[in-house]
Amino acid sequence: MDDIDRRIIAVLQRDGRAPYAEVGSVVGLSAPAVKRRVDRLLDAGVLLGFTASVAPGAMGWGIEALVLIYCGGAVAPSALAAAWDPIPEVVSAWTVAGQADAVVRVRARDITHLEETLERIRSSASIERTESTVMLSRLVERS
Repeated sequence: MDDIDRRIIAVLQRDGRAPYAEVGSVVGLSAPAVKRRVDRLLDAGVLLGFTASVAPGAMGWGIEALVLIYCGGAVAPSALAAAWDPIPEVVSAWTVAGQADAVVRVRARDITHLEETLERIRSSASIERTESTVMLSRLVERS
């Protein structure tokens, strides 16, 4: 990956629907040359795909929280992923270093929905306890 690839990626991160001709005008390449590079970046796994970003509020998801997960005993990360994948309110999850075993990011309509979602998360695997933090204002968001 060279500097031109990095500039192509930067343009696509700002607007994943930018036409190759527009990307090319920014980075100094023709549209076919940009397409070849984008195809190569996709094949190499550098670009993972193109998605639509939806405002959570527009979908009725007004509450967002981070949930620290403390497991009872050893639980494989794959078991946690399998347990949480069917829960649509879980928008991302990570294993972490430190006292907690995992962190889950959830979205919900309201506090009642958040509480119901936390109960589903708690009962989905060998979870000893959770700690939740409701997020207020989004200050920085990068893809």
